[in-house]
Amino acid sequence: MKAKRLKYAMIGGAKGSFIGPIHRMAIRMDDLADLVAGSFSRNPKANAASGEKFRLDPKRVYSDWRELLVAEADKIDFLVVCTTNETHYAIAKAALEAGLDVFCEKPLSLTAKEAVALGKLAAKRRLVLGVPFTYTGYPMVKLARDLVKRGELGKVDKVVIEYQQGSFRKPDRRNSWKMDPKIAGPSCVVADIGVHAFTMIEYVTGLEVKTLLADLSSFASGGLDDDASVLLRLSGGAKASLVTSKIATGEENGVRLRVYGDRASLYWNQEAPNELTVKYPMKPEMVFRRRAPYVEALSPAANRASRFPAGHHEGFVEALGNIYDEFVAAVISRKACDFPGAREGIRSMRFVDACLKSAKLGSRWVRL
Repeated sequence: MKAKRLKYAMIGGAKGSFIGPIHRMAIRMDDLADLVAGSFSRNPKANAASGEKFRLDPKRVYSDWRELLVAEADKIDFLVVCTTNETHYAIAKAALEAGLDVFCEKPLSLTAKEAVALGKLAAKRRLVLGVPFTYTGYPMVKLARDLVKRGELGKVDKVVIEYQQGSFRKPDRRNSWKMDPKIAGPSCVVADIGVHAFTMIEYVTGLEVKTLLADLSSFASGGLDDDASVLLRLSGGAKASLVTSKIATGEENGVRLRVYGDRASLYWNQEAPNELTVKYPMKPEMVFRRRAPYVEALSPAANRASRFPAGHHEGFVEALGNIYDEFVAAVISRKACDFPGAREGIRSMRFVDACLKSAKLGSRWVRL
């Protein structure tokens, strides 16, 4: 008996956008589901052109996302939301109320209160809610998590993470909306890429951030934050520092993670994602490489997340594909799988709210 072929619809992510094609490629990578309907843009021409490019029936390309939900809720298996921030909560809420599993771009909402409401709604309806914190999908990040869990680093005392971009130092009209509070919400850099760094801390260490102190700046436009330095205190006594910026001149996508334990430390760099370095105080450092024969015994999850033989580099699209693999598995099985979901969406928005509160109070310590 053949397995049911899954179908999905997408809201946002028109032809020519950045994130929409990434989602579509990630879903296609392991032939997970077919795109059958969409509402891709508020611009009628761009919407129609997108539907044509994606080879959709014109009758299933909708000018308004509300029309899509009414017409398609009983015809699709899940919905992908790739719109700008201010619409995430309303679309995700309506889709969950319509009985659909939802994969929604980050930030999940504009406030922690809204994120909590979505989490409660998904739990009440027993629906799957996913959020693309893509860096948790990299094989070497999964290996890092599992090495920490195995005790290879000993007791974690300190985490240092940075997510540095220089995107606001060059002209790019695609970024302009991220500084508009009516569209982006009350935060730019923290809500846009800082949430990735925050989620990485908790994912890899298994510890929770309890309190933080944030220093937010706006260098490029005088509007929302485009640079942030955050000190964090974690459960178990560990401490962390998080630096994130869109004005780091010359940086492309610098995600760099360091975790220091009392027995060893680890280092991962997203721009060289297929290696993980582990350092020891009294013996040579080790460099783990993706899909090497010794990885599977240490981290089955890292091995499963690797598609190609060692030496054939995998990256961003493959990482999101790994997250979609787990999301779709949850859609089919209705069981918990290894992907960022409602909990991570809620925790990340609590992080954003806490950073804004701390900065407003003159960079004081606040609780999440």
